[in-house]
Amino acid sequence: MTRTDLLRGVRSTSRRKVLVSGASVAGPALAFWLNRYGFEVTVVEKAGALRGGGYPIDVRGTALEVVRRMGILPRLRDAHIDLRRLTFLDEDGSEVASIDPHTVTGGVAGQDLEVPRGDLTSALYTAVRDDVEFMFNDSIDTLDQSGHGVDVTFRGGSRRTFDMVVGADGLHSRTREILFGPEEQFHRYLGYCFAVFTMRNTLGLSHETLMWNTPGRAAAFYAVGDNDEVHAFLNFAHPEPPFDAFRNPEAQRDLIAAEFGDAGWEVPGMLAALRDADDLFFDGVSQIRMPRWSSGRVALVGDAAYAPSFLTGQGTSLALVGAYMLAGSLADREHAAGFAAYEHHTREFVTVNQDQVGEGDATLFPTTARALEQRNDMLRSLSAMPSAGGRPAHSALTLPAFTPMT
Repeated sequence: MTRTDLLRGVRSTSRRKVLVSGASVAGPALAFWLNRYGFEVTVVEKAGALRGGGYPIDVRGTALEVVRRMGILPRLRDAHIDLRRLTFLDEDGSEVASIDPHTVTGGVAGQDLEVPRGDLTSALYTAVRDDVEFMFNDSIDTLDQSGHGVDVTFRGGSRRTFDMVVGADGLHSRTREILFGPEEQFHRYLGYCFAVFTMRNTLGLSHETLMWNTPGRAAAFYAVGDNDEVHAFLNFAHPEPPFDAFRNPEAQRDLIAAEFGDAGWEVPGMLAALRDADDLFFDGVSQIRMPRWSSGRVALVGDAAYAPSFLTGQGTSLALVGAYMLAGSLADREHAAGFAAYEHHTREFVTVNQDQVGEGDATLFPTTARALEQRNDMLRSLSAMPSAGGRPAHSALTLPAFTPMT
């Protein structure tokens, strides 16, 4: 009798219980695969309900195989945003270059996906909601590990014990803070802050992005279709991460207004819309770099463990692949061996994608006049070239075929 046969026999009477913190992308994806491998899964989410809407996200390379194996690829294909043009503008609003978006992103036309974030989270939730317990409007307050499991106290006051806990709670992970300490020690700030919100499509844009730049500042409209609204984007260089503003929307608005107060083009209208926006998302452009992703019976996945920053366009893909690899690594192993296998087989893929920030992405947001001139020259040359196809980093991991235990 093999070790797997023994484990299967044990779990037929006693399923291992796992708590997953976070119901965005990595959390529900992990819950799907853990349930497939016979675990009893609970997902806790601090928001009162599944979060809809949100800015578009990318699913590329290896992550496409994950969603295919989940059975949600057709639904995501239906939601795909067909972005057809990316136009860069100078300070006076004149056109610098208009190019195929894949030329900049490294995407593959006809294969890679770009979908509204809410469409992906809804697809993930629908795929797992009937098999997994969801606790909305709650979060982890304390974790107490012992030989038999993890005793969890929730903010809502309840207490439960799990065999394992996984933090899938984002860049500013509460689980990571409890387990490893303050975020600052793992936070690699890349020198920018950004804000995203929706506003009226006053320019009549369709399936395109307009990006305006001056040294250290960028403003963009992202029209995902023929809608009355566009996603507005403001990005600016900032020497230090403004930690005090990360959880204070009014401080965020004040900081953005100060940075863009003298800007031209359509920026004054964007600042006016920002004041009334009810969907503002603000953060630093950062990565999370950790020497290890687990401690005892608790592990991290997705942005909580290895946020790559939006400069790579790989945050969602790393979350999907990481969730698949973590669940599969635990399928026929106990927690210590499973967490070690997850990290061993996934870290290289994570690192090569995080390192994409050193291969030209950040040059889209130059901080000096000379760098901006050089970037514009590069864009003009790219406008005459076809898309070069996908980046090797996006498909640098071949998914193993883990065997379900149910």
